[in-house]
Amino acid sequence: MAITWCAALFVLLPSISYAKNESEPVLVISKSQYVEQLHGFWLGQNIANWTGLITEMDKVGTKETMPFYTDEDWKTPDLKAIWGEYVPHSSVIDFYIEPIGGVWGADDDTDIEYIYLHLLSQHKTPVLSAKQIQQGWLTHIYPEDEAPLFRKFPDSEAQKENFLWESNQRAHELMLDGVLPPATSNPKNNTKSQMIDAQLTTEFFGLLAPANPSIALKLSELPIAVSASDEAAEIARFYVVMHSLAISVDKSLTRKEQTQQLALKARKYLSNDKYPAKMFDEIWRHYRHNTDKNNWESTRDYIYHRYQLNSHDGYQYHDPFEAGINFAASLVSLFYGEGDIKRTIQIGTLTGWDSDNPTATWGGAFGVFIWLSSYY
Repeated sequence: MAITWCAALFVLLPSISYAKNESEPVLVISKSQYVEQLHGFWLGQNIANWTGLITEMDKVGTKETMPFYTDEDWKTPDLKAIWGEYVPHSSVIDFYIEPIGGVWGADDDTDIEYIYLHLLSQHKTPVLSAKQIQQGWLTHIYPEDEAPLFRKFPDSEAQKENFLWESNQRAHELMLDGVLPPATSNPKNNTKSQMIDAQLTTEFFGLLAPANPSIALKLSELPIAVSASDEAAEIARFYVVMHSLAISVDKSLTRKEQTQQLALKARKYLSNDKYPAKMFDEIWRHYRHNTDKNNWESTRDYIYHRYQLNSHDGYQYHDPFEAGINFAASLVSLFYGEGDIKRTIQIGTLTGWDSDNPTATWGGAFGVFIWLSSYY
């Protein structure tokens, strides 16, 4: 169903005025091929999401969770997350693939994107209004006190669960009180607006404006502002740009060169005076100067000391769910993955913090530009 919706929305996009740049060649996109690449997006995102979930919040840089995972931990038994539980779908740190014919479960890396995709199709518009977003959230998401009972494991105590957390949960509470975006991410109303939430819910808007980041940012502006403000919103926009540009990679380059080119183009959309740009530049520098490109752990450990312990570049760490520390972690997996989707997911899964989120982001983007659906 999602593939059909994406194809239909792609037809809507020419109604938006695209800026014409005479210095750039015209990019012709085959709609039938792009539908398959969108299939690759959902597939890559799910594989990476459910692989990364195995280690989600296992290692967050605290005394209780140290040491961090390394490559040596791949295919070893999973450890409990900081809330004291394992995951139900795998007991080993390894790639998770849903069998052909099976149904991928929804997670916070995909569920709100599914809602937005439905709303865009329902309202026959690529640009959602604040009221449409509010009504969509309230229609399709339970208030926490009215949610069905959920049992994570057969022997777990059943609890009411609407599967919203952090900034998304607060935004939903505000919408229930009649508050509309972007006020739902105003720090005065939402103290969680620096969390990672917007990254998880808006990446796919970049795919609705292939090779046109300016349009992608217009489409995603209000959805991002549902739950993110300031630097967290800027980080979410970075990922939207990456997904928009994924269709236009230079086929003459190696995969390593393609991913680096995409990242450096998206870097131009970050404000030089804010911490996301400074993080990007510092991690890119550390990666390039590392003579052992298999030793991604050295850069992960570097960002742990630089950002979590010592608060450099204007970033003040408070929470492992934050956009900032996970943005840094995502860049480690992107750079050291060097265009190999499996290696990128593997590193992202082992890096630490909210590990399913960076993996899901890169799995989706890679699924587009390597046309992942053709391999599955």
